Formats: sequence, structure tokens, C-alpha cells
Amino acid sequence: MKIGLDVMGGDFAPEAIIRGAILAHSYLDEDDVIYLIGKDDVIRKFLEKEKFSSEKIVIVNANEIIEMHEQPIKAFNSKLHSSINVGFNLLKQKEIDSFASAGNTGAMLVGAIYSAGTMPGIIRPCTIVGLPQENGGVCILLDIGTNPDAKPEMLYQFGLLGSIYSKHLYNAENPKVGLLNIGIEEEKGNILYQTTFKMMKNTQDFNFIGNIESRDLFKNKVDVAVCDGFTGNIVLKHTEALYRLMKKRNLMDDYLESLNYENYGGTPILGVNSTVIVGHGISKEIATKNMIMLSKNVFQAKVVEKIKNTLINITN
Repeated sequence: MKIGLDVMGGDFAPEAIIRGAILAHSYLDEDDVIYLIGKDDVIRKFLEKEKFSSEKIVIVNANEIIEMHEQPIKAFNSKLHSSINVGFNLLKQKEIDSFASAGNTGAMLVGAIYSAGTMPGIIRPCTIVGLPQENGGVCILLDIGTNPDAKPEMLYQFGLLGSIYSKHLYNAENPKVGLLNIGIEEEKGNILYQTTFKMMKNTQDFNFIGNIESRDLFKNKVDVAVCDGFTGNIVLKHTEALYRLMKKRNLMDDYLESLNYENYGGTPILGVNSTVIVGHGISKEIATKNMIMLSKNVFQAKVVEKIKNTLINITN
């Protein structure tokens, strides 16, 4: 497999990203290759400093950077030699099988839509996070920020996308899908959630079990929790804050440690035609290593193909 990695994206790039690639090196199969995309001289100099070389590493020059604060569409269209743009061009030409970055999330979404393309029938791609459950397993939460102003039809599709992902990445036999709301009753929530509930209520496309409250997100109640990106991002950041608070007070155990974002590496963008992974902007080497491994797992699980096939079967 050929794994593309944006070396210039993220708060601790390029050093932490390159170190993450070095860490991932020993976890990869013999025929796996990491394409380090960024400023050629910077990458070579750092690898020399680390005294690291390998046939599993390929350097691709990209002499521009899309910074975190830049407007995504404008930056993507103007910085044609940025590491994000070069990465997506490689993905489009099928010179790499996946592309990952901890850089500008908006630019990654724009690139995924422009270069990989949105799957037929999908209104908007979304991003996800896996929430570890108290008694084992993982609950997929989506969307987590890509679509803060979602519509009922979009939330419905998130339920379908999350169900497919849960089934093929986490081996959930018939994933239970819940709608994250302020109460479990059907009439609870605002117009968006009331309308979405009615759309999901009698669906045959996935196993909808009704509303779920945020206090049940870690209790093995559902395999997939659906919400708009505004709500999902607040849940995600609140979980990160609680993890940091517990760690600071030395109140950790194995379960609480599983909430550490570094363990997961990032999130795939679901609903586009290629494997695209977005990492946390504060990713360091461990998170980067896990972002690379997530790229490999999502690609090898053929998530993109399985989502496409499911959408075709539903349409027909």
C-alpha cells in the first residue's frame, strides 16, 4: 500500500509528523510505503539528523504550506504547490492509495471534494470519532465538525455512513444507530432533530433505535450516534477536556486512558471516493503514527467500496 502523508500540516510539523512516520515504519507490512509530502530539503535534513533511511520512505517535494488560519477554498485554489494540494493530486492520479494530514481541516475537506469527489447521492461528506465504551467496543459519533449547519437529510445519511463504517471497521453485526438528542422521547429536540427522527423512524437502511442522550454515549447503548457537526464538535472537545483534567489529577485507569485522542490518530472523511484521513491539529509523533495506521486499516477494510456498494443497492 502507498500511504500519503502531509509532513507540513499541524501545529508540530514537520518534526513531529516525520517522527510519527518513523514510528509507523516498524508496524507496516513489507510492501507498504509512506510518501512524505512537503519541503524536500526540510524532510531530508531531518531524516539525516535522525539517522534514518528506508526503502519504505519516498519524499515528494511540495514547497508551499496551507496554514491553519487560511480560508480553505481560497488557499487550496491559490497554493497549487502546497503539501495538501500535491497530496490530493497524487491521490487523484492513483499514485498513492490514501492521503492523511493534521493540517487545515477545511482545506482537507475541500481537497477531498474537489479531487476525490463526493460519492453519488451523498449530500455532504462527514467526519467521525470513535468513542470507547465502558464495557468494550466503540461508538461512532458523527458528524464532529464538518457540517455545523446540517439538514435532516444529511443526518439521515450520517446514520447510514456510520452504520457501514461500524460494521466493517469494528465488526458490529447489525449496528445500532441512535440520534443524539436532549431526551429519548420522539418529540424531543429542535425542528432539525424532530424532523430527522421522523425520517429515521421506519427506515430499512439501518438499525435505528431512537434518540440517545449524551450521558449514554459511553454505555454501550448504540454503535453509532448521529448529530450535526456543531453538536458533535462540542462533545468531542468536552471529552478531550475531561481526559486532560483526569490526567492532570492523576485519576487515570485503562478506560480513561483510552479516551486519549492520540490512540486513534484521526478521522476518515466519509462520503468521498478515496481514503482521506484528517488528524488533530495538535498531533505529535504517536498520533501521527496512529493516523498512518488508520489510513492503512480504512483502505484495507475497503470502506470506500463498501459504502458505494451499499448506496447503489439502496438506490436500486
